Amino acid sequence: MKSTGVVRRVDDLGRIVIPKEIRRTLRIRDGESLEIFVDREMIALKKFSKMTDMDEVSKQMVDIINGVIQKNVFITDRDKFIAGSGNLRKKYLNKNISKFLENIMRDRKTVIENSKHEIELIDLDVEELSYVISPIIMNGDAIGLVLVLSDKSDIGQIEEKLSSVVSQFLGKHIEE
Repeated sequence: MKSTGVVRRVDDLGRIVIPKEIRRTLRIRDGESLEIFVDREMIALKKFSKMTDMDEVSKQMVDIINGVIQKNVFITDRDKFIAGSGNLRKKYLNKNISKFLENIMRDRKTVIENSKHEIELIDLDVEELSYVISPIIMNGDAIGLVLVLSDKSDIGQIEEKLSSVVSQFLGKHIEE
């Protein structure tokens, strides 16, 4: 584990403040949940993602959909690409999502581009793709995205419906 050189006091209520620079670097937002781990005399904090429980299901789902429609399929949590299939998988898997994708998640609306357009999936990396992007909603909160991407102008109703079904399934499954 890497030391930051930052030292903080615990207040009388047992709280510590995580420095702004660290929160910004790790994309920790106000009100976000952190998971706490203890190992001997060490306390570790990790961003909590409700999508973590869905990792295996997400991986299987994107592989099956890719096998059927032959397009790149990705699932994200609030911060990064957690499952992917297709020729773009290696490029994006486990990378942080772009501000553009964060805004789609925040707006909670499906975005469809039938013809090829520039899209920034990770910051400072632009692709020319057609796409459908659906937010995964759980109890009213956007917790991730489902993306179907193509390097041709061939995104249609099938891809839109698949994206919607997967995002609704994941949202409902996590709620239970």
